[in-house]
Amino acid sequence: MKKILCSCLVMIALFSCSNDDSNNSTNETTSSDYIYKGNFVSSSHPTSGIAKISKDKKQLLLEGFKSDDGPDLNIYLAANLSTIKADHIDLGDIKGLNGNYSYTVNNTIYYAKYKYVVVWCVDFDANFGNAVLAP
Repeated sequence: MKKILCSCLVMIALFSCSNDDSNNSTNETTSSDYIYKGNFVSSSHPTSGIAKISKDKKQLLLEGFKSDDGPDLNIYLAANLSTIKADHIDLGDIKGLNGNYSYTVNNTIYYAKYKYVVVWCVDFDANFGNAVLAP
């Protein structure tokens, strides 16, 4: 009975390892999967990480992202840092403060105009930090 149980556990462990390896190789992305990229810089709060737009222009990825917490934080695409409140595309509530996060975007956005990814505090009209998207 012990021998059968041990054999089953070994088979489960091997199956789990082989599945993990195959998933990692198929889900990896390369820099060629993105057409725009920018590094976050701090503004009113410490903010860091990388913003990327997918090749099909349907995803914004925040990679290695970190920012301070605040009330009502949103992710904006802005045309200009001095007119964020007046001219922006609101991608919604921030999904997290430390990690990798993905946002769905409209693939018709003109990134030559909306080239700033901004962590915006709606309550205080404050730019926590931003990244400039460039090809």
